[in-house]
Amino acid sequence: MIHDKVLELAKKYEPEMTKFLRDLIRIPSESSQEKQVVLRIKEEMEKVGFDRVEIDPMGNILGYIGKGKHVIAMDAHIDTVGVGDPSLWEFDPYEGKEDEECIYGRGASDQKGGMAAMVYAGKIIKELNLEDDYTLIVTGTVQEEDCDGLCWQYIINEDKIRPEFVVITEPTACRIYRGQRGRMEIKVTTHGLSCHGSAPERGDNAIFKMAPILLELRALHENLHYDDFLGKGSLTVSEIFFTSPSRCAVADSCTISIDRRLTNGETWEKALQEIRNLPAVKAANAEVSMYTYERPSYTGLVYPTECYFPTWVLPEDHVACRTLVDAYTTLFDEEPVVDKWTFSTNAVSIMGRYNIPCIGFGAGHEEEAHAPNEKTWKKELIKACAMYALIPITYVNKVK
Repeated sequence: MIHDKVLELAKKYEPEMTKFLRDLIRIPSESSQEKQVVLRIKEEMEKVGFDRVEIDPMGNILGYIGKGKHVIAMDAHIDTVGVGDPSLWEFDPYEGKEDEECIYGRGASDQKGGMAAMVYAGKIIKELNLEDDYTLIVTGTVQEEDCDGLCWQYIINEDKIRPEFVVITEPTACRIYRGQRGRMEIKVTTHGLSCHGSAPERGDNAIFKMAPILLELRALHENLHYDDFLGKGSLTVSEIFFTSPSRCAVADSCTISIDRRLTNGETWEKALQEIRNLPAVKAANAEVSMYTYERPSYTGLVYPTECYFPTWVLPEDHVACRTLVDAYTTLFDEEPVVDKWTFSTNAVSIMGRYNIPCIGFGAGHEEEAHAPNEKTWKKELIKACAMYALIPITYVNKVK
């Protein structure tokens, strides 16, 4: 049976796949610094037999297999966050440490493991001649950690690529994920009047104006909308800034950043208005707005966007979800867990903005993301690789 051969080859190529992953981990690639890891991925795609490999003007890498009419994409972002406090790591985060069970290092789960598994799935597709009436595009995308989905805004709008569905290979512990909460990056600013700190009554302290707003935001968080599948909306204050002539002066402005998570049924307009309606915001005449993102990619390209990342949910009976469920049960002879992500992915643009169906499956665990001593599991890389090899032909057989 073909699924047995797919799984056999995924196991056979585990040493090559993990070696490739270790190479990727050894190349630091924080957002807007991904050039060298992109070139390493290009080298491996060409080595295993991809039909065509391109790097677009933003710096995303796109590997193609097949020329059929059904366009399917699989996506891994290949940037990472930094390492944080080095003293919290028990090993060099860029060593690519390996033992019998795991690969360790920054990006192992989030989410260079997904890229490694996709590339070797491509090798299996070519070796077993699993090409059919589909074109598979494997994308290694940039700047996701900084601005999730921006890369796919570019791919859809500028590269003019619109797949029938996209597999997001972020970590799911080899479960199938069909949705996530959206998010917004919001700023609230109060204004005051500076004066000498020895006579604060002469001024108007912008930091004091912010204090009751913070308390009301904490209360607002407790009362946000709840969805049966995605759970409750949330907010947290993540940053605080001020301006003042000196330490011996009254602050003349204060700004906070809010990480707002949007559950199903919430909109960005509603989220902003809830904050604008707070009594302390009105009393302070505070400004409430969304951040924008305008950081250049490693190629120098700037592609501005508002920091709004929409919620998305794929119905459980959608053909993309059924495709992954069937591929999973065929390969592993058990029913998969179908669930959702807690964090955000590139699907905020792909499905959230453009309504292109997304479904998630990946090696690694969410709790490893952005944490010290990050790792992923070899057995999960094998499962993910086998899934990615079988998904395209499973889908085509469903829609014929």
